[in-house]
Amino acid sequence: MLEFLAHLVITAALLLIVAHFVKGVQVGGWGPAILGALVLGLVNASVRWVLVILTLPITILTLGLFLLVVNALMLWLVSALVPGMKIQKFSAAFFGALLLSLLNLLVEMIID
Repeated sequence: MLEFLAHLVITAALLLIVAHFVKGVQVGGWGPAILGALVLGLVNASVRWVLVILTLPITILTLGLFLLVVNALMLWLVSALVPGMKIQKFSAAFFGALLLSLLNLLVEMIID
């Protein structure tokens, strides 16, 4: 349980960092960030795998780069579901998802 809460807080902090650096991504503080991190986890667990399977041929053709588009769509969906979190355009969602993925990778490398 403690590991889950730590992961939730880290993801919320990363969402706030992304909102600070990517123009068009807005997160209204820690409350929306924590709710956004929770919803992002739920969306990734429930919806993302369906999109990954449906887009598998194009993902193979692009050597996996299309997964960045899928991640952007998931982040955009979360912003539509969470009050206090807004993403203006798909390009903001794309660069936000890219930065969030890179920051998550960096945190995982530091923790492990």
